[in-house]
Amino acid sequence: MSEAITNYDQKPARDNALYLGAISKEQLERKLVLVLGLLLIIRLFLLFWLPFTDTTEARYAEIARKMIETNNWITPQFDYGVPFWGKPPLHTWLSAIGMKLFGVGPFGARVLILVTSFGVLAVLYSWARMEAGRTIAIVATVVCTSSVLFFGASAFVMTDMSMVLGTTLCMVGFFIASSTRQGDRVWGHLFFVGLAIGLLAKGPTAVVVTGIPIFLWLLLGNRWHLVGHLPWITGVAVTVALTAPWYALAEISTPGFLRYFLVGEHIERFLVPGWQGDLYGAGHEEPKGMIWLFALGAFLPWTLLLLSKVAQPKKSLDAFSGLARDRVLYLVLWTIAPMILFTPAANVLPAYVLPAVPAFALLVATVVVSDFGAGSKFAWSGFWVCIAVAIVFFATVTSLVKLSPETLEARTKDSLVSDVLSVAPDAAISTFPHRSFSAEFYTRGTASALPTEEDLRSLGNNRVTDAVIVHNSHLDTAKQSLGIHFSELRTYRRHTIFLEVSE
Repeated sequence: MSEAITNYDQKPARDNALYLGAISKEQLERKLVLVLGLLLIIRLFLLFWLPFTDTTEARYAEIARKMIETNNWITPQFDYGVPFWGKPPLHTWLSAIGMKLFGVGPFGARVLILVTSFGVLAVLYSWARMEAGRTIAIVATVVCTSSVLFFGASAFVMTDMSMVLGTTLCMVGFFIASSTRQGDRVWGHLFFVGLAIGLLAKGPTAVVVTGIPIFLWLLLGNRWHLVGHLPWITGVAVTVALTAPWYALAEISTPGFLRYFLVGEHIERFLVPGWQGDLYGAGHEEPKGMIWLFALGAFLPWTLLLLSKVAQPKKSLDAFSGLARDRVLYLVLWTIAPMILFTPAANVLPAYVLPAVPAFALLVATVVVSDFGAGSKFAWSGFWVCIAVAIVFFATVTSLVKLSPETLEARTKDSLVSDVLSVAPDAAISTFPHRSFSAEFYTRGTASALPTEEDLRSLGNNRVTDAVIVHNSHLDTAKQSLGIHFSELRTYRRHTIFLEVSE
């Protein structure tokens, strides 16, 4: 620990009052725990109130719902009978188990993802407390929780949070296991458990995101001997035992999975701009290096504090001067590893930054607490401003979701499906011209997509009462194809519902 941080933990309350605005370290920690509690309350409200939105979360939630309905726990299904080879099933298992326990809906699908995020925070807190003390551990937990990307992903039905639990376990487990001469066997085995979690959450990407910072850390410090501190024989056995059965069963159940997943998703997606081999959508092409801009957004509001430190490089470096250089380098490499990996990538998403957030949070916490110890009123004010900005922003978004649900109408069919079923409970709901996973989820898999005008015209001959949700950019085409057999039920900002008229 740096001298400033050591002094901060050891100074009497009388001295603490000089640079903490007349509050003690214990009072600061209590305030931060209250902040964590408030953030959790906001996140829980959002968990209940936010409907599934197209396409990402609704797609993964519907895949999990189909897993329950079909009782197929080996192969996730993109559609009935169509395997989803894009990602391993850990997050799908979590959502499916949650809905088994708590009912099919947003809470059930999200609650175990939220528990996974608690696991990430618990690992971060435990390591930070071991390395730098309780105060820095609490600050790091607050910074991580209140970062925009982490807060949003903490109960979002997708692959990334479960992968981050794996990468965080790997990074913390490796560092602790390599810190003693004999190695910590518990944390050494948790490193391999983390690898297994990553492989079941997102595949080889998790291993690469973990491997980059560890390799560079070993290389730059010539620390290769530390590799021997890991329990390789039993550890590899743990990883293989936890992952190999599913990979084998998935290939046996649907031959071709391994080729598509390993080559297509991990090589062609990485190298080919706008990759067209995606069976479930399209590549997310971005300019090379865009991942760094995504990182600045992902770390908000703490990016603002980071930028203020860039203007004071010497002071920022002083905060780390007394820390073990190996730990600082480890955190820095861990933070930038996703950006190193995805800088040359042809297709990237903001969520790819998520594995960096825990390390970034601990770096920020170290600087912040050092500034507190140095009596910096600016740092004190900046810290609370960032927390206030985060709470106001998250609370505003949550309130809008509850009080003005129509603002989400373009991204979810929840309210549209409800409106149809309130008038015609037995109606067969379709969407034109694009597939809507949220419509499928809220109709328990019965909604279908009508991609062509011919599909619209065929509705008049299927002997069921039909309702069609049409995007308003295709309104004229829909009216002409549906003809006099359909009337407008309701018009929204982005969509119009047509209901078949009874003869």
